[in-house]
Amino acid sequence: MTQDELKQAVAEAALAHVVEGRLVGVGTGSTARLFIEALAGIKDRITGAVASSEDTRRRLEGHGIRVYDLNDVTDLPVYIDGADEITAEMHMIKGGGGALTREKIVSAVAQKFVCIVDASKYVDVLGRFPLPVEVIPMARAQVARELTRLGGRPVLREGFVTDNGNIILDVHGLQIVDPVALESEIDHLAGVVTNGLFARRAANVCLMGTDKGVITLSAD
Repeated sequence: MTQDELKQAVAEAALAHVVEGRLVGVGTGSTARLFIEALAGIKDRITGAVASSEDTRRRLEGHGIRVYDLNDVTDLPVYIDGADEITAEMHMIKGGGGALTREKIVSAVAQKFVCIVDASKYVDVLGRFPLPVEVIPMARAQVARELTRLGGRPVLREGFVTDNGNIILDVHGLQIVDPVALESEIDHLAGVVTNGLFARRAANVCLMGTDKGVITLSAD
């Protein structure tokens, strides 16, 4: 199977985790876009969705799915999104599409996080994929110095502005053996909005597309 076919398979498998008659949180990126297309086929069976980015909001609305503001939501059964890397502990690097802050907010509200990936995203140690860090523009140089001190090589994502009006530094060269600790340390740097480590709020379930079909993983 091609990588696109694997993504399609996990996107469709994720529909089994959507709770009928309730809201669903929807992520951002290539696999999430395929999930949106699959979700459109059962849109009459859900109340609506919460979007993790403006791109996702537009795609959901384009399929006639009502999008709710998270501030108006008190109960979100499930959040479904992809990842750039994921480990056996369900720790992830996310943010390749630049929506890491809103993804982290929506996933924090959800009762269950279902990560949908193809097998190429499964790693023993996080860090091969550059770690995105969303930064307030005036803090770019200072945050870059601090990230260098932590052993990384931060590179400005040229020509990109987040939905929140900020910039992203992609940090290369990290081998992240303690993602929970590093997530907290980076988030506490002055000027950082958030970083792409999803370890304190890890995935509950990972649906992984393989040549043998979709397999379900969890940290339990």
